[in-house]
Amino acid sequence: MKKIIYKTFGLRDGEIFISFLMQLYIFLIITVLLIVKPTVNAMFVSKLGAENLPYGYLLVAITAVFTTYFYSKAIRKHSLVKITVLSLIVFSAVFIVLGVLFNLEIINQFILYFYYVFVSLFAVVATSQFWIFANMVFNAREAKRIFGFIGAGAIAGGIFGGYLTSIIAASFGKEYTIFLASILLLLCIPILNKVYYLRIKYLNTFKRKQVIENQDRLESSSLKLISKSKHLSYLAIITGISVVVAKLIDFQFSDFANKAISNSDDLAAFFGFWFSTFNVVALTIQLLLTNKILNKIGVSSSLLVLPLTIGLGSLLFLTFPELWVLIIIKGIDGSFKQSLNKAAVELSIMPIPLHIKNQAKSYIDVAVDSIATGFSGFLLIFFIKELNLSSSYITVIVLLFVFIWILLIYKLREAYFDSFKKNIQKNLSFIDDKKEKSKKENNLLDIKNVFENGNEEEILAMFDRLKDYKFKIFQKPVIQLLKHPSSKIKVAAIDFLDAFDDNNILDDVVAFIYDKDETLVYVALDYVLEHSNQRDTTFFNRYLDHQEEYIANGALLALAKQSKNNYNLGKYYHLKNRLELKIDKYIVNRDAVRKEIVAGLLLSIAYSGLENHYGFIAEHLKNQKPYIIKFATIAAGITSQEIFIKDLLNLLDKRRHRKRAIRALKSYGPKIINVLLSLEKEDDLNSNIRKQVPKIVGAFQNEKSVHILEKILKSVNSTSRLEATKALRKIHKKDLDLVPSKRIIRKQITKESGYYKHILESIISIQYLINKDLVDEINNENQTIYEGRKILSDALEQELKKSFSIIFNLLSLLYSEEDIQITFNAIKSNHKEAKINSLELLENLLDSSIKALVVPILEHEVLDDDHYNTATIPFIILTELELLKKLMKVSGSGVRQSAVNYIRISKNKTLIPALLPIKKYRNKIVKQLAYDTLKMLRNL
Repeated sequence: MKKIIYKTFGLRDGEIFISFLMQLYIFLIITVLLIVKPTVNAMFVSKLGAENLPYGYLLVAITAVFTTYFYSKAIRKHSLVKITVLSLIVFSAVFIVLGVLFNLEIINQFILYFYYVFVSLFAVVATSQFWIFANMVFNAREAKRIFGFIGAGAIAGGIFGGYLTSIIAASFGKEYTIFLASILLLLCIPILNKVYYLRIKYLNTFKRKQVIENQDRLESSSLKLISKSKHLSYLAIITGISVVVAKLIDFQFSDFANKAISNSDDLAAFFGFWFSTFNVVALTIQLLLTNKILNKIGVSSSLLVLPLTIGLGSLLFLTFPELWVLIIIKGIDGSFKQSLNKAAVELSIMPIPLHIKNQAKSYIDVAVDSIATGFSGFLLIFFIKELNLSSSYITVIVLLFVFIWILLIYKLREAYFDSFKKNIQKNLSFIDDKKEKSKKENNLLDIKNVFENGNEEEILAMFDRLKDYKFKIFQKPVIQLLKHPSSKIKVAAIDFLDAFDDNNILDDVVAFIYDKDETLVYVALDYVLEHSNQRDTTFFNRYLDHQEEYIANGALLALAKQSKNNYNLGKYYHLKNRLELKIDKYIVNRDAVRKEIVAGLLLSIAYSGLENHYGFIAEHLKNQKPYIIKFATIAAGITSQEIFIKDLLNLLDKRRHRKRAIRALKSYGPKIINVLLSLEKEDDLNSNIRKQVPKIVGAFQNEKSVHILEKILKSVNSTSRLEATKALRKIHKKDLDLVPSKRIIRKQITKESGYYKHILESIISIQYLINKDLVDEINNENQTIYEGRKILSDALEQELKKSFSIIFNLLSLLYSEEDIQITFNAIKSNHKEAKINSLELLENLLDSSIKALVVPILEHEVLDDDHYNTATIPFIILTELELLKKLMKVSGSGVRQSAVNYIRISKNKTLIPALLPIKKYRNKIVKQLAYDTLKMLRNL
């Protein structure tokens, strides 16, 4: 039986139960939706009339936007499991109240509007919760394979729920359907708890929050992304028009159905029956026609099928304005939209870079849908209420939108082809220029052409573009690539084919296990373990116990990776014992174990999730060999465990390991930012590590990271501010729209200019004291004081340089980066004329408010070679006590430590007031130094 399930549904050992639970969960959610939606819609239309539906559309649109915003805020701050359980209880309770109201016949306009909107709210929240959980339960590789099986539960629920409603509503009454929906909804809670204890419980906080953050992509920058891309703009408008057309059709369908069926129970049964029937048709099209049509006519032409058939149906309605025609039109919209059109839309967005696609698609799916729904409401209110037209006239509006829809698809075709050429096939030498001018859209064949005729670089680029898709139409040409001489292409081909279970390539892949390329060996072993009968003890043990160490090592790594979400598999092959034996063998004779074996062992421990062996990873993060540190860093990133954060931060201090450590910390997800900011605030990081924190924040390259960097700009620590401006510049180079507001930048320039002058005044004051020392005779007693002042002066010079760089980095965010950089380089050069010319350039470039702040600083840098004799910036010579009090507020370049040290060596009790209260020193080293200094001075 299991073999049949594996082959039919693409499930693997250990996935059946959890996949079934997730499928049952979404089945119940969609069943409940298909029970309450037709029931509430029928009651709404029967009591208030279809002419009030437009107001419902408006309320739904407004509610959807606000709900999405506040819900995303809630799941960031609180436990998703608790919020989901609470929401399921609330939804169930509210539906029970509805059933009671129906039974007591206590129905008024407010209640009907409330429940009409509430059902839409339920659809948005419940399905969103499910997919967030699904992304927590399954990794990207599993999702590509299993989501189709789980999605079948949603289709089954759509079919079952509607037919169940039609039977119960017609036989017993609509209130009983609502009571049943409430009970079914509560059944989701034990399923959710079981899923939590099977999988989600074992995810650490970083991983859970990362999934939530990835789902929450509705940022304001999404609109900018869409507006900058013709491709995405057309797609967004087409999506909006399709929603408007769907709402107009829904309005007509509801209106004519209400006129034909006066009884609300019968109307609920009618809606339920046809909603389910439309799902049956959608499923049939998806299974039998979608791939064939896409293969035959291509992506953009497939997008035309939905509007053309709706247009033909609308023309038929103008001839026969009857309900049966509207059933056909509604059926066309409901079935093609969820099958062929959905697949074509997914393909049409493929050429867009992944990070842009994910963010833009989320915005299109939610925000554009809500806006279009609201627009439909306004449109219907105008035509039906204000102009008092019959709902039959809506067909003319539908035809107008269908015409615009078709025109935009032709525009999208051009944009799609341009994006395709630019982002996927820009390096293809074998594509003829004439082909680009071809009217027939043939991009699916172009992809096949890449696989059949492309060079290594082109084929790998194509695989990279297709990595998030499961397209069966490319299966055969990819199988042929297993014969390619390139090991990299073989690895990519196996990875792509992993999502399919009818490849019949197991023998070919087994042959790769004995290849000399260790990466290919590991990938082959991983595929073999996943696609073979895992209950055959002889089959995989021969690889785990293989005499060739690299094969045994690769087999152990493959086993560890797959055992993470399949405990029984690891138990069956004694993963824990095997890892412990390997570790013991290493401990006994470290020098005899190859570094590649240690690297594999580190990754195996990370993937297996065996926390009792995490000490092995921690130990090797401090290893002397760079190769071992490299894989220990990768392993720490895979686990995303808090115990490795400080070790990874320490690696930031070493240039060789910095980039990999940043990548590992980034893999913790956005929550790592809060941890880093907390450490930075506590002053618990040395300067070399602190300056890397903004790099980690900037690595996320999204709007949230810009907001965090804005906060770091306000830090009292100059190193943090400097690195924050560098990170902002780097983000700005990649995306011109990701930058703090001009108001914030101007405000920060004002503050930094004041800080620069404050440091300069301190340098001048200490230089005055140093010069005084030089005039006086220096003896052994004050030699130490003189040297202390020099150290303090040098630290302040470093602080001044940092502040100057910060000002220029901020200017580059406000003006042309090229102009600002040229000026900066000229000022830092040794050519006096270049310095003066750069000053002239900036005076013409900067606006008056910024010029008043920055130009005196620039004049000082250009014209005043000696700080002490500066004439461009007014200053006051501070007394020694005033100076030291001021320096105690400076954080950066070791200034505060140098100041405390100076007070210590001066042995001057009159300087005690300059010391801060001990508890205000956040840095442990400086705190201890201040404590010892204060104690010493009081004992004098």
